[in-house]
Amino acid sequence: MSHHLFLLSPSDTPIYSLTHYSSKPAQSTSYPLASNLPTWSTSAFAGTLTALSGASSVTQSHHVPGGGVKMGGGQDRHVVQMIANASLDNIEDVMRRENAMYLKSVDKFNEWTVSAFVTPGNVKFVLLHDQAKNDEGIRAFFHDVWELYVKTMLNPFHTAHTVIRSAAFDARVRASAKKNL
Repeated sequence: MSHHLFLLSPSDTPIYSLTHYSSKPAQSTSYPLASNLPTWSTSAFAGTLTALSGASSVTQSHHVPGGGVKMGGGQDRHVVQMIANASLDNIEDVMRRENAMYLKSVDKFNEWTVSAFVTPGNVKFVLLHDQAKNDEGIRAFFHDVWELYVKTMLNPFHTAHTVIRSAAFDARVRASAKKNL
């Protein structure tokens, strides 16, 4: 299973992103639309069509030790970013309705579920995941990332709302993702 985390500044510019592949076994689901799509190997839109349909093409899947398959390699990265950006309007709507930081599941697109967390400074944490029932793990992950984010912002050598390039921040976010997701 894969998880994609995006931290967005109040002006919706990305300040950090992470793609995490869980070692937990993925559920096998069938996508009827995927069987009807042609398999173009030279088309510029082949990756987009298969990613939007939920199918996995041979050029996009990577075998992981233990028999699993993970998606990635850059070809479906733009689709994941598109889904995250498209969910920003839903996040804003839920923010107006609810007075909470953890917004749970705010949007769905095919097999992807979008969960969000908004800090008091209006920084948005957007998580794309393909599992539906891990609310407590996602909540704990968001709180860990928020704590790490606050510690990074307290660093006098870091400018607020700029890209986070700290190796320590990245390592701790990855450790939290491995623990909670």
